[in-house]
Amino acid sequence: MKAAAVYEPKPIESSPLKLIELDVPIPNRGEILVRVLACGVCRTDLHVSEGDLPPRHPRIVPGHEVVGVVERCGPQANRFKPGERVGIAWLRETCGVCLYCRRGSENLCPHARFTGYDHDGGYAEYAVVREDFAYHLPQQLGIEESAPLLCAGIIGYRALKRAGVKPNTTVGLYGFGGSAHISLQVARYWGCNVFVMTRGGKHREHAKELGADWVGTAQERPPRLLDSAILYAPAGNLVLPALEALDQGGILAVAGIYLSPIPPLDYERHLFHEKELRSVTANTRADGEEFLELAAKIPIRTTTIAFGLDQANQALQMLKHDELKGAGVLRIG
Repeated sequence: MKAAAVYEPKPIESSPLKLIELDVPIPNRGEILVRVLACGVCRTDLHVSEGDLPPRHPRIVPGHEVVGVVERCGPQANRFKPGERVGIAWLRETCGVCLYCRRGSENLCPHARFTGYDHDGGYAEYAVVREDFAYHLPQQLGIEESAPLLCAGIIGYRALKRAGVKPNTTVGLYGFGGSAHISLQVARYWGCNVFVMTRGGKHREHAKELGADWVGTAQERPPRLLDSAILYAPAGNLVLPALEALDQGGILAVAGIYLSPIPPLDYERHLFHEKELRSVTANTRADGEEFLELAAKIPIRTTTIAFGLDQANQALQMLKHDELKGAGVLRIG
């Protein structure tokens, strides 16, 4: 099978992903073999390709927004049938027995393993996954438009929860890409006023098209103080203006797996009056199931730009330089 793999992480401009041939993986007990139709291009794939996330293997196939069909079921795998459309996301497996797993916080499991980082992901024609970590996908959503839902959407949904977003409140989104353009639709569905802080012209236009109530830069003060905010850009310097824009008791959630250093905080300006700064660490499967059900109900409409598997470096480079309007998706099947 064809796959795009990283052997040596380095700047995406030097094309670290190489197109190679691999054997089609064989599903073990409780696993399914998925024929990949499409795979979303996520900023975490960029961090894997450039080495912001330290390599765990000599070679890895990135990709964790995988949409495909079940090709074959391994022994004792009976949750899905061959030909059924499924999704594979970032969280690939947990131990199921630690304190965090037992209390419903499997996203914090110290033994968790991740698609496209610990195990080969969806930048390939086939992928395997434990059937209990695969997702049923809403059939009314298209193949390519479903791909960003599996990370950008799920993580964005958990970020909304971590930021304490409630219906009819005021929400600020810092950075506007694949995840934020989905979160905006959820927040609007909940009746929230949504202010978007982004620097790119394409992103500003896109936010307005999707119903943002105000669009500006991170350095501008939004029209009113925020009840909740989410930082999607991997820029630690944006933590300060985001905290400063919060109302008393407001919450800022940082949604990225990687963040550049945060400058020193001024307690009075940034944290006093019971403001909170929270991180977002992966997601639970319950988050994924809740979000996918909600996505079909709204329904969420993702904006995607298609690339071939041999254009994976180009897609990630455009993502890095904020040149994508919405989310990039590799067409594979």
